[in-house]
Amino acid sequence: MVLVGRGAGWNDAGHVRAIMQEKGSPVAHWGEKEFTQYAVENLAHRASQFLHGEQGALLCTARIVETVPWIDAKYYASTQVMDEARHVEVFARYLDEKLETRYPMNAHLGALIDDILSDSRWDITYLGMQIMVEGLALAAFGSMYQTTNEPLLKKLLRYVMSDEARHVAFGVLSLKEAYAQISGPELRERQEFVFEAAIRMRDRFLHQEVWERLGISPRKMVPYFVRQQSEEELLFQRMLFAKIVPNCKKLGLLDGRDGWLRDRFTELGVIDFEDHADTSEEYQELSLG
Repeated sequence: MVLVGRGAGWNDAGHVRAIMQEKGSPVAHWGEKEFTQYAVENLAHRASQFLHGEQGALLCTARIVETVPWIDAKYYASTQVMDEARHVEVFARYLDEKLETRYPMNAHLGALIDDILSDSRWDITYLGMQIMVEGLALAAFGSMYQTTNEPLLKKLLRYVMSDEARHVAFGVLSLKEAYAQISGPELRERQEFVFEAAIRMRDRFLHQEVWERLGISPRKMVPYFVRQQSEEELLFQRMLFAKIVPNCKKLGLLDGRDGWLRDRFTELGVIDFEDHADTSEEYQELSLG
């Protein structure tokens, strides 16, 4: 098993230690053993969601091969199917051989993937997977890459990030022309889909499954956890919207229909990300050559 302690894993449980000091804390009785176990379980939970996201990407990309209306996009999507299969394999092996445990799919991620797969329109599959879920993956991989010192995990994340940036960049390229042709209710539907997906992904950091495995009531723990957002959670949220907002702007979704999506992102306090590098530029930085 990979050793996970201070500086070795992604989360050293620092914010949970702070919760221990609060009045009525569900973890007030924890000692070093429990905090170390939390760090192990937290890493396993994060890696499990990576695995499930890649499994969803594998299914969605196969759907794109079937439904996208032009042949060049089918050719590209078929190569992405191979990428996603490789990612599924590597995260499955990391969980089974290094962490020796898995967690089920997070409800927020599962609901988003179900929505993508249940819609027969090719552009919704593209928008949901190539822009939103792959953008989520880049944010999650990037925040873990920056905060972990575990060498094997850091190396495999670097390789996967290069693939994911390429996938998002192709999604933006494919959808930009298509979305220039739509307006009215069709455009608003895509804007609402993006916003709802972003909220789901932003709120996925409550770790109910981890608390249950550790014998702590999620209902009692979550209010404390929300108040004590850790640095990596805030980093993830910043990176998530730094991926999504510029790509939405490039697709014309940010300002279409009188700027509805711009107003929603302004209310969330993330509109300042609109001029960050979009993923087509980021791909050049992440390319492995």
